[in-house]
Amino acid sequence: MISQAPAHEDAHEAHHGHSHGHGAGHGSLKSYTIGFVLSVILTAIPFWLVMAGVFESPAVTATLVMALGAVQIVVHMICFLHMNTRSEGGWTMMALIFTIVIVAIALSGSLWVMHHLNTNMMPMSPEMMKNMP
Repeated sequence: MISQAPAHEDAHEAHHGHSHGHGAGHGSLKSYTIGFVLSVILTAIPFWLVMAGVFESPAVTATLVMALGAVQIVVHMICFLHMNTRSEGGWTMMALIFTIVIVAIALSGSLWVMHHLNTNMMPMSPEMMKNMP
């Protein structure tokens, strides 16, 4: 007779490594520490870039800040949400890819809207402003 895993797992079995389920990832002190350190670094660098005025061009600064923000989202998903290719039959990796796509759309859309608002709503040059009544 073929033994089959129960449809409903006992929490005690799942906790003690006797699970027959999906193999969800669990965090360790090492993964949480790495995630925390990376989060602090990925927060401090954009703060320094903006406050110290490292680059002359605001576009370069904005691009780097957004890129570091996107990297920080991925770090949080991997270190704190334990997303990897093995757990849940690969579905957590699909969720990570979906999140990356949504973040890319949101960031590029935000840049597009801000650029066009600046271009279309603020067309006056300083010389034009001097001639205003």
